[in-house]
Amino acid sequence: MTDLWFTEMHEKDAKFCIKTTKHLHSEKSKFQQIDIYESDTFGRFLTLDGFMMLTEKDEFIYHDMITHTAMAVNPDIKRVLIIGGGDGGTAREILRYPTIEKVDLVEIDERVVRLCQKFLPQTACKLDQDERLHLYFEDGLNFTERAHDSSYDLVLVDSTDPIGPGEGLFTYAFYQNCSRILSEEGILINQHESPYYAEDAYEMRRSHAKIKKTFPIAKVYQFHMPTYPSGHWLFGFASKKYDPIMDLQKDRWLNFGLYTKYYNLELHQGAFMLPTYVKEGLQHA
Repeated sequence: MTDLWFTEMHEKDAKFCIKTTKHLHSEKSKFQQIDIYESDTFGRFLTLDGFMMLTEKDEFIYHDMITHTAMAVNPDIKRVLIIGGGDGGTAREILRYPTIEKVDLVEIDERVVRLCQKFLPQTACKLDQDERLHLYFEDGLNFTERAHDSSYDLVLVDSTDPIGPGEGLFTYAFYQNCSRILSEEGILINQHESPYYAEDAYEMRRSHAKIKKTFPIAKVYQFHMPTYPSGHWLFGFASKKYDPIMDLQKDRWLNFGLYTKYYNLELHQGAFMLPTYVKEGLQHA
């Protein structure tokens, strides 16, 4: 019997492979190729157009860092917009806060949501299961263009890379709309690519340049994701008011009493302390 391996090309001469035990599902939606596999080491995992989106083993790292960082800076966040995030992991984490009143999740591809509900309940467990969560199946850029001014306290851009369906989420127009629909105390967190491989680093600089011109406070923080290219990945933190270190509300966040498997308050501060090559790359943005 021939072994089945999932392979993602990170560079022309570098690739990442996982031996799979089963190919659970494969389909071409209106927007992208969707595949779900099973493996011994990483559990079930989702790929879109051949790119790794999440695995059961390490998804907690990404979803901890995209959500809890903002909540520890502004614990008064109540209205949240998630762009992308069809696997449900970001919604799962933000809905752990009892103070959250509304979460709008905008995912362009409904098939991603429905397949994750079927095959990846670990992340999709809150989708259609929490009355605070509202699902919209449409383009995120179009949604933000129609949204009212100051209608959200937090925007979480849980997007794919800036190719295919995710391309519009890395534009000036999108970031300007995010600024407009955020309250004066609002925060934007965006998937900020990786500083390591050349193509990813180029998109990192391009995204950061646009956000710096849109928000008075624009910082970058890092996390370590074993199944993403190079394992070194970034989020962007942008705000009209809050600095992610100076305005960290340690006691108030601890009062939520949440257990987090990756995120903690010491890591929060350390994550913004970037390696020299990353800082230099961002300075040239």
